Formats: sequence, structure tokens, C-alpha cells
Amino acid sequence: MSESAWLIKSASPAGGPATDLLLRDGQIADMGALGAADGARVIDAAGLIALPGLVDLHTHLREPGREDAETVETGTAAAALGGFTAVHAMANTEPAADTAGVVEQIWRLGVRAGYCDVRPVGAVTAGLAGSQLAELGAMADSRARVRVYSDDGRCVSDAVLMRRALEYVKAFDGVIAQHAQEPRLTDGAQMNEGEVSGRLGLTGWPAVAEEAIIARDCLLAAHVDSALHICHVSTAGSVEIIRWAKSKGWRVTAEVTPHHLLLTDELAETYDPVYKVNPPLRTKADVAALRAALADGTIDCVATDHAPHSVEDKETEWQVAAFGMTGLETALRVVQAAMVDTGLLDWAGVADRMSVRPAAIGRLTGQGAPLHGRPLQPGSPANLVLYDPAARSVVSPAAHASRSRNTPFARMELPGSVQATFLRGEPVVLGGKLVASDGQAASDSQLAARERQSQRGQPAGPEPVR
Repeated sequence: MSESAWLIKSASPAGGPATDLLLRDGQIADMGALGAADGARVIDAAGLIALPGLVDLHTHLREPGREDAETVETGTAAAALGGFTAVHAMANTEPAADTAGVVEQIWRLGVRAGYCDVRPVGAVTAGLAGSQLAELGAMADSRARVRVYSDDGRCVSDAVLMRRALEYVKAFDGVIAQHAQEPRLTDGAQMNEGEVSGRLGLTGWPAVAEEAIIARDCLLAAHVDSALHICHVSTAGSVEIIRWAKSKGWRVTAEVTPHHLLLTDELAETYDPVYKVNPPLRTKADVAALRAALADGTIDCVATDHAPHSVEDKETEWQVAAFGMTGLETALRVVQAAMVDTGLLDWAGVADRMSVRPAAIGRLTGQGAPLHGRPLQPGSPANLVLYDPAARSVVSPAAHASRSRNTPFARMELPGSVQATFLRGEPVVLGGKLVASDGQAASDSQLAARERQSQRGQPAGPEPVR
């Protein structure tokens, strides 16, 4: 994509007073009541909210190995349509992202696609097997600059191994992101353990299986003074443990998914496997606790846990269906429904929970990283999304860019619409539609420039004259 200038007229940054934004050379060049700008294309953004580009800490892109469900290109296209300018690609690929070679492959695929920045999440253990540490240091030193590590989909259940991982990543300011699931308490579990599971005869998934791991790992993180991130928190009890850990000043952060903010275990009564997810949908009381915790900052951020699956893996009997839901293209809309329209968060709060905090947790704010989560002000990288909160439409999976269709929000009317997404000043979405990526046609020199741009967070300059 070539460098260009854009003048965005009358947008409301984080829901504040309307203003104009001039994007030039990959940055926000100016803001205020601006007249015409030389060479700038104009977007009328009256009525639109401008937010810093969203950052997802928890995305499954499936490549390499399960390209039938998703690829880096289709997954990042879905991300851009959802307003995301950076995603963290989880490690449970085939092969697992447990070496420098695999994480660099994923990172380069993201650069080539060009829709958003892709930061690979490295595996904590080799092959996600939970028996020995993966090549944490080599992944950190690779061109992918991995800083977040997770065996997501599997819990690092061995306390000694978890302690070693927390100790190891301290050397390069890394983060261990834990999938909190005690495996012995969830053997054969199919849904939340409670009244509904008892009535349906499905094996229950007790809240304590999540809460016990969170409590243990908070204590371990405190003991070694390292950074722990809790993936997809789903219970009221987990919230209280995290709140307690934070009151101690421990280095603990947490995320919640959009689906856990809106949906409950009662949907399992349909026996539709689209509602089968790990961790499972919980009760109304859990949903209320999660919303309150996101509002007061106990839970730091929203992360999609976008988990695409093929038709064969998902559209089958509940007992054998895969766990997981897609979420990139609906995340901001669900957060509006669950948090903004209910008065629990304003748009500045949404910017904080979906951009600023996840960027900080994912280490996208410092030297050597693509810069995200910055406030919309002159001099900041022009990573931003324009969003129409007044729009309403029915979710249609067939219209999604993701290769998979397992969204739990199908046929549900949700508020909001992403109208434009800019990555370092260049549009990847305009008018709610993808701008065609030139990644496949890019020259080697152009791709090299993109790689430098992604690593440094600075706009790639013009190609040298030869």
C-alpha cells in the first residue's frame, strides 16, 4: 500500500467532542478544526466514534496446520473488519509455535497479508505437552520478538514448570498467559456445572477448576515477581481472586471474552454446538460479575479468543464437537451491547480496555515493537478505527471474512458498525469493506520495508531510487 494522506472530518475521539484528524506519513499529523489539506483524501466522519486501533491478546489464526479453518490472511482480514490493528496469534498451531522458526513464519505471514500487525504468542512448553519448557529465549530473540507465551487450549498444570516459566521470562520482560483449567477436575466436561448441566445430563465443568489454577498461579507470580496474565476469565470466583491479587500489588492481569460478557449456559439447552466453548458459558450471576469487573478495571481488557473451526469439527453432535467460537468481527459490537449501552463503560473506557491495556500487556508500546494503544493525538501512530454506534444489523456469518462460520451471534441483532480501520495511516477497511491487500503482489523490497515497519512501529519510507 502506498503512502497517502487522509483528512477525517468531524469524528469523535473516544466519544468526545467532534474534531478533524489529519493522517500523514503513518502518523496523526494534526487535530482540530482543520481546513483542506494538500493531497489529502477526505472522509466525512460525522456521528462516528474514533478509537485507537483495537488490540486482541487472544486470537487463533490456525496457520500453520489447520488452514481449512482459518489462515493468517483470512483471520487478519476479519480482525481489520472488527477494528483491530494488532492481534496476538496463539501457539496451538500444527506444528505448535514453540520454536523461533515457527513464530517467524507466522509473523511473516502477517506482514505479507498486510491487514493488521500479527504478534505470535509462543508456546510455554514444547509441543504444548506440558513436560518441558519450549525455546522461550530463542523466540524472544527472533524477528517475531515474542513476549507473550501460552499453552492456551491446555493448562500448564505442573506448578514447578509454571514457576520456571515465570522465572525465565523475567529476563526479557515477558508474560505467561495461563489457560486456567485444572485437567483432573474437567475430565470429560461439556458445559458449566450447575442447574442446566444437571437438567441436560451433560458432564459439568466446575468453576473451581478455573479458580484453583488462578489462585495457585497468582501466588507463584508473586513469589517470583513475574508477570502473569489470566486468559478468558469466566467465573465470579475468579474475579474475586484476581481482585485480591491486584490488591497486593502483584503483577497479574486478566482478560474476558465478548461471549462471556453476553451469553449464558442456558443456551446449551438448544444442544447447538456453536455454544460449546472453553471455558464454558457460565450463569447470569457470573456474567454480571464479569461486566462489573471489566468496568472497575479488575479485569484489564477484552480479548476475543477467536477460535475458528471447520464445519466438520463444529456442526456435529454436542459431545464430539470442537470447543470454540469466532469473535473478531463482532467483538466491538458485543462490547457496545454489554458495556456501553448498559452504562457500565463510556467510549474512553472501551478505548482503554480494547486498545490501551491490551497493547501494554502484549508489550506493543515500547522499543522494537509495532506501536499500538497510543492516544489519538498529534505524533501518535495512525492506528485507528472509525465506528458508527448508531447502526444496528443482524449478524450474518456468511458475510464474515473469517474462513469459519461458528459465531454464537448468528441471526442476533447487535448495535454498531466498523466503518474504517487504518493501519499506520493506510486504510485497510473503508465504508465497512476491506481494502484489497497488495501483499501477494508485493515485491521482496516492499515486504522487507513492511517487516522493518512492523518491527519498529514506524512508517516504512519510500523505496530507494536505484
